Amino acid sequence: GDVIHRMLTATQYIAPLMANFNPSYSHNSTVQYLDNGTVFVVQWDKVYLQGKEDMGSFTFQAALHSTGRIVFGYKEIPVPVLQISATQHPVKAGLSDAFMVLNPSPDVPESRRRTIYEYHRVELDTSRISSLSAVEFTPLPTCLQHQSCETCVTSELTFNCSWCHVLQRYL
Repeated sequence: GDVIHRMLTATQYIAPLMANFNPSYSHNSTVQYLDNGTVFVVQWDKVYLQGKEDMGSFTFQAALHSTGRIVFGYKEIPVPVLQISATQHPVKAGLSDAFMVLNPSPDVPESRRRTIYEYHRVELDTSRISSLSAVEFTPLPTCLQHQSCETCVTSELTFNCSWCHVLQRYL
């Protein structure tokens, strides 16, 4: 988005494995990406946890397909993810989305108060992440596939549309 705020990074992410990784620890560690027009892939290759390099290196990737499908692939996960400390950095795996609204502040008329609305999160069970495993997310139909609120509300798809007072529209 066009607004950068520290809390947005905590609520907007596509994370195959979020932890306190240090890609500069080893010359063999890389974070690479590829975009061929139908899939965008980011790969963390032989990355180590900051201060826990003795645990071994991690290799995993996220693939975002133009169809909306997302695949997390785990090649090398040397220790159970539950053993990774969250003291210095959150340990998460999954998807989350949010948006920020700037509202006038009642106390100071010329200032604006930032409010972050997290509206969807899918958390993976990190105890199930292991070497040579993968997770696939397949998108469900959404209201955005319709041209108007009327066609969405009258759709035969199983939406549970409701009015969003913040955006002043059906979601």
